[in-house]
Amino acid sequence: MDNFIMPPTGFGPGSQPLDDQDEKLDYMPLPQDMRTYAPHLPDVEVEPETYGPALSLLSDIAEACLSVGEITQFDLSGLDAANRALISETLGEGEVAAKVWEVPALAVQESVFAGVWRITGAGVDRIEVAPIPSCVTDAPFTPRRAGTGNDTPLQDGVQNAPPLLVELQDKSAAYTGEADLHVINLTLLPHTEPDLLWLDAALGEGSVTLLSRGYGNCRITATALPHVWRVQFFNSMDTLILDTFEVTHAPEVVLAAEEDLIDSGDRIKKVLEAIT
Repeated sequence: MDNFIMPPTGFGPGSQPLDDQDEKLDYMPLPQDMRTYAPHLPDVEVEPETYGPALSLLSDIAEACLSVGEITQFDLSGLDAANRALISETLGEGEVAAKVWEVPALAVQESVFAGVWRITGAGVDRIEVAPIPSCVTDAPFTPRRAGTGNDTPLQDGVQNAPPLLVELQDKSAAYTGEADLHVINLTLLPHTEPDLLWLDAALGEGSVTLLSRGYGNCRITATALPHVWRVQFFNSMDTLILDTFEVTHAPEVVLAAEEDLIDSGDRIKKVLEAIT
């Protein structure tokens, strides 16, 4: 090999001593707290004599996950405190949570197993295996705050909101279960702050709010206009990066896919094998 091809001595990374400034490099902060699945085993000594009902229920939940397409509910009210604690410890808390304002009000928490949901409220404690719990989609557009629709007073600065409301009303009225997802991306459309306030008043607020945590947050609110959801994505610094309205049965971002349910069934079985 000719000498001119070889790098000259004393050049390149690591060839020079570092000074004090080089030793104190400051880097920009990177996004933190991305939630990922990590295997978790209950921190209890599982005795079949004591925890038999919970182990049997977990096995049934795993089978329900593998029966893709069927919505299955499991009532926990008949379990004692120890067995409920084992269920809670095994399932943990996943990315998606919801509040449902009905009578009684319900709190919904997805477990670490996608598609396995814990639903609690006054006199309610159950597990539901489904892409999304039925209580979230039964009547999400029941108004907590009624929308004023086309009668919403026009304030200074309102420019593009009224045509957007007409579009949402049209898609809402024409929606069927087989209709394609319709999205209005506010992030890509010209609008003013008064436009957003006007739309919020015109659409009102429904009875369901969801939060999906992952790489940042996704906050979803049902409006009082049927089939219309407000879907907002925030990065890890809690800065709004995508603001949309979706006309659909339930936003896809919170739905557990068939593959997720099958994977959850397999993982619950592996946990049971490890603790029994």
